[in-house]
Amino acid sequence: MSLTGTPFLYTLIVLFAIALILPLVLWTRMRGPKALRMAARMLMLLFAQGTAVALVFVFINNANNLYDNWADLLGTGNHVQQAANLGADGTGGIALKRLPKVKQDFTPATGPGMRGVRQTELKGRVSGVNAEVYVWLPPQYDEAGYRNHKFPVVELLPGYPGSAKAWFGSMKVTQQLAPLMRSGQVAPFILVAPRTNLLAGVDTGCANIPGQVNADSWLSIDVPKMVMDNFRAQPAPKGWAVAGYSAGAHCAVKLAVAHPNRYMAAISMSGYNDPIGERNSLAAQNPTVRAENNPFLLLKKSPTPPRIALYVSGQPRDGYEAGVGLEQIAKAPTTVHVVFIPKSAGGHTMALWRPQVVPSFRWLTVEMGQHHARYGRTTPPVPSTDGSTHAALASGTSSRAGATRRR
Repeated sequence: MSLTGTPFLYTLIVLFAIALILPLVLWTRMRGPKALRMAARMLMLLFAQGTAVALVFVFINNANNLYDNWADLLGTGNHVQQAANLGADGTGGIALKRLPKVKQDFTPATGPGMRGVRQTELKGRVSGVNAEVYVWLPPQYDEAGYRNHKFPVVELLPGYPGSAKAWFGSMKVTQQLAPLMRSGQVAPFILVAPRTNLLAGVDTGCANIPGQVNADSWLSIDVPKMVMDNFRAQPAPKGWAVAGYSAGAHCAVKLAVAHPNRYMAAISMSGYNDPIGERNSLAAQNPTVRAENNPFLLLKKSPTPPRIALYVSGQPRDGYEAGVGLEQIAKAPTTVHVVFIPKSAGGHTMALWRPQVVPSFRWLTVEMGQHHARYGRTTPPVPSTDGSTHAALASGTSSRAGATRRR
């Protein structure tokens, strides 16, 4: 029975109801020795408490998409077949353009918010990771007028623990963006959500760690190649961005900073720069790997500022300072757009991040140079004279560093 399935939820609800009724009916009707009656009553109380805890957990898990299946919950899942040393660029010296095309079979995904989402099991030829990837195509994709058009792509990364379904389920990304894509207010992005929970009990930190995992290569090489081989997707880096919340936000910025030849923009919601921000981060356990996966240090030490744009939103002591730090060291053509979210908006939860989907994707539409008129809107949002988009594109107080790229 699926951990996130309706049958399991209903089963727990029935068991919880039974657990409440049993003591009411049997408490004073028990017969036998006193010790036996005490033991039976204790078992009924434990049964009631156990079903209550399980039911609350399932409600929380389903609302936040923390664990996708029993293997994730119990820590028995392992999606890494091999983890060779792939070198600094994560390719292992492989000529990526010479690799044969990756042709995948897709099936409809199931679960809350998964309408229109398709899934596939991808065997990463470079990374050695075998895991699921979810893909959603924008409304224009199957229209006759766009049959020769290539679409921009955004990879969506959850927090830790987190399911690859979280952006579609808890974050309601397609429900929020599809109407705006139809009206031309947001560009018609292909949305791709790959599994990031690859090893049992640890956050990979989207890092390549020889002998353990090549999560970076999985996300930045294998998944993009599969998407471009199977869909009309724009080539990297111009047509590619990555977005995440919490641990996924850290990964999003890190991937963009580390690979400006693969991504041109990143969205970070309540992220952090130092991998130690996630106590279970595999990347934080070694000083060298920790430094190599810190986007602040990568950006600071970069001999040439990367041509990327970063959208960083956060609250005090929960992402905002990380964004300001990046902003302070950014040099043109790198741009950093920092959005301050007040504490009154809520804590480190989906309720905080869900409302940021629309403003961040409006920003991304402008930043990636997508032309709104092409998709139905006659007057696109115009950047202001200082290079930042209008205030309507983001809630809260925003600031920006670096130079604006000419389109």
